[in-house]
Amino acid sequence: MALTDTGLTDLAERLLTVPGVVGVVLGGSRARGTHTEESDTDLGVYYRAPLDTEALGKLAEEVAGPGAGVTRTGGWGPWVDGGGWLRIDGHPVDWIYRDVDRVRRCWADAEQGRYAFHMQAGHPLGVPDFSYPGELALSRVLADPSGELAALRRRVEILPRPLAEALVAGLWEADFLLGLARKAVSRGDSAYVAGCLFRVAGVCAHALHGAAGRWLISEKGAVAAAAALPGAPERFQSRMDSVFAAVDGDPVHLTTAIDLVADLVLETADACAMMLR
Repeated sequence: MALTDTGLTDLAERLLTVPGVVGVVLGGSRARGTHTEESDTDLGVYYRAPLDTEALGKLAEEVAGPGAGVTRTGGWGPWVDGGGWLRIDGHPVDWIYRDVDRVRRCWADAEQGRYAFHMQAGHPLGVPDFSYPGELALSRVLADPSGELAALRRRVEILPRPLAEALVAGLWEADFLLGLARKAVSRGDSAYVAGCLFRVAGVCAHALHGAAGRWLISEKGAVAAAAALPGAPERFQSRMDSVFAAVDGDPVHLTTAIDLVADLVLETADACAMMLR
């Protein structure tokens, strides 16, 4: 059984005893109220360097048993950062590090319409740096003795208009990728075409979320989330599914897939223009 709200609050308070920890938030599906009994519980451990990961590891063993451990900061890569995959009372609980000063820098960029996708293992589209403030916007604060996280969360709750416009403007890349994909058709390079089309799908999903003023912080479920937005192209998800079903080594099928996506890109641009009015 998942940890109760009281149990989560108690755990968050214990995390605050670790030097460097600024506050703790509940993220993921549980924060959004879409979790099931099988869902992991994601706790964002917001810190200001240096974070005492040795003390954090000792706490992990106390709450999750011998053998439980955590990484150093950056141990999971430059953008996922680090943390621990734990089982507490038989339930999976993930501790995920977030450098609060880095969150602030990413928010400052987002306010100016600046963003980038960053290479990171496990993230084929890349990690968008605006996911840092987006995560906080979609979270529930559990422990925040200074009030810093709550104040920052209030600031980031609304996706800034300059970022929305930049994400829509980013649709130029979709057209560029379609051109690259078409060049691979004659050699039947289905893997390359699939890679181009996957990125097109992600660019479109982010543009639609930007235009709708919604945070999109993960590739997982991005197409379905975009399809659910008011004003999204009709049957966006099912049509995108049809695209990838058509990707094989047959040049005719590859051309069909690219043509289907090209139509979706045009409709996405129209939908975004309407939503931004």
